[in-house]
Amino acid sequence: MRNLACPSFKRLIGLVAKRKRVTWSVVTVLGLAALAAILAFSPLKTFLSVHGNGTASAAAKAGDDKQTEGARPAEEECLVRAQVVGSVKDSREYVYSGEVRGRYESMLAFQAGGRIIKRNVQLGDVVHAGDILMEIDPKDIKESVALASAQVRAAESQVRLAEVNLGRFQRLHRDGAIPKQQLDQTQTAYDAASAARDQAAALRAVSANQLEYTLLRADQDGVIAGVMAEIGQVVGPGTPVIVLVREGDREIEISVPENRIDSLHKVKGITVSFWALSGVELIGEIRETAPMADPILRTYKTRIRLLSPPADVKLGMTASVRVETDDNGAHIRLVPLSAIYQENDKPNVWLVKDGKLELQPVELDGFGTETVRVVRGLEDGDVVVTAGVHKLTRGQKVRISEGAKS
Repeated sequence: MRNLACPSFKRLIGLVAKRKRVTWSVVTVLGLAALAAILAFSPLKTFLSVHGNGTASAAAKAGDDKQTEGARPAEEECLVRAQVVGSVKDSREYVYSGEVRGRYESMLAFQAGGRIIKRNVQLGDVVHAGDILMEIDPKDIKESVALASAQVRAAESQVRLAEVNLGRFQRLHRDGAIPKQQLDQTQTAYDAASAARDQAAALRAVSANQLEYTLLRADQDGVIAGVMAEIGQVVGPGTPVIVLVREGDREIEISVPENRIDSLHKVKGITVSFWALSGVELIGEIRETAPMADPILRTYKTRIRLLSPPADVKLGMTASVRVETDDNGAHIRLVPLSAIYQENDKPNVWLVKDGKLELQPVELDGFGTETVRVVRGLEDGDVVVTAGVHKLTRGQKVRISEGAKS
């Protein structure tokens, strides 16, 4: 509307001035009328109305705030829960996952190589010393035994012949028919034949042992804890195929990280629980620790011997080993986890002093189930807020709830 009104107005003024048909007072009146028309159709009216009302509202609101502030009561004391800090004897608890193992475990293997043709046991079978666990094909070894036996018979024939010749030459030498040299040669031939017979007999014994090695026997009473080979598989001498665990002692094998090896020398007590046996807790003791870390896991294998384990503790069960250590009688301070307040990624606690709060930085060293270890920043007798720490401010007046301070 502004674009339409302004050109018409200008043309009107020019026409009137040019022709001088009206006086300048009439021109002035017409100008004011046109300006009123422009303002009636412009957003300026709305802008002035809004901002004028906003300024008035802000002034009214400021006045109300001043009245409210003047009527606000004095700050009240905040009720908090707190506790008195005290020193306790330093002891730490570490929990490791482990597996039930046997005290004596044998990795059984064939002493001869070949193809497995029979397996007589399954996992968990109870076996006795001398029981045949597996067999390998003895066909080639039987041929070796037959060959060795034939060599023994041939060597025995040579010995008999050499013995007859020696007797004959001895009689001729007594009669003076042959010189001593020939008798000595015959004696040497007899000794060589006897040695060849002994060698053949030894080879036959070796072959016979190889035939016996085609049978894998249990070396003691126990339980089959592992089978690593199946029928039809070709194995070499010394390749483990069965794990045999002797009946009796049970242990827990755990893996201890490098930074906790020294703590094993300050063990105060060991408690073992089992995932499958609810409510069963046993006392344990360290039997051995590996002198070298595992090349892959970089942990040290440690065996925990169980004292008087019940029959329900089976091989392979998952166990939880809780190790409590004593740090040479040192003392530390423990506060609840709920008392720690993080500010700028640093731990702090709220201290109550003279009824007001102060934020105290602390240094932590390990977390427990519900508490945290404080090694620096607190003294015995300090009163620490233990709940609602994220709603407090510095210098705030507080009052400790009855029964919460201990």
